Amino acid sequence: MRVGVYIDGFDLYYGARVLCGRSTPGWRWLDLRTLATNLLDGPGSAWRSAHVSRVVYCTARVNGADNTAGQHDQDTYLRALDQNGSIDVLALGNYVSRVATAPLATPGRRGRPQLTRADWPLQVRDQFGSDVPDATFMASVARREEKGSDVNVASHLLIDVLTARIDAAIVISNDSDLEFPIRYVRTVVPVGLVNPTPGYPAGKLNGDATDGVGAHWWHQLTAAETRSAQLPSVCGRARRPPGW
Repeated sequence: MRVGVYIDGFDLYYGARVLCGRSTPGWRWLDLRTLATNLLDGPGSAWRSAHVSRVVYCTARVNGADNTAGQHDQDTYLRALDQNGSIDVLALGNYVSRVATAPLATPGRRGRPQLTRADWPLQVRDQFGSDVPDATFMASVARREEKGSDVNVASHLLIDVLTARIDAAIVISNDSDLEFPIRYVRTVVPVGLVNPTPGYPAGKLNGDATDGVGAHWWHQLTAAETRSAQLPSVCGRARRPPGW
């Protein structure tokens, strides 16, 4: 059984950062092919006689104007993945920088935004000097958003399935925007869905193991799985950055 692996790079990175600890070393220098193979052989997988035949890594390049060190480290990592044969396809999206205006909020239940409303000791008054109870505060902030990874995951997944390049697929993402392509692909080949975040799995990505062709499975990534799938310290001319 030929298994294709489709990875949302930013979903994986930020999920692993929470799982392992942002300031701790030992998780960033991730060997994606080894991770996929370990997941395929792990308790979550329901497949036997399967092997990873294709790894598609979907990410975007860090903007060097805002983060020179981050850009350098990412370039080093991408070279290491190539030198080590850890990926077959690198699909690049892009960053979009913009100014966004939104209500001031704090995380509420399950991380949902809880609007911050005016109340003493910080109150809002109108032009007549009267209190405006429960007024919301608006904030204008700079935002950098990664665009394209979910589209690249969906596109490569569908193309590889429809051209019979793979017999099964592992998708490493918790992006609910992938609901339609994953639901369709389950009618053609078995799908293993790996949630790389510590949060709840996206409800739209749920299903039944017997949907479509069946033999589907779900798994939540762990810190131990991330730490046990690291690249060699030196891959060709790429050396693991300090602190990684």
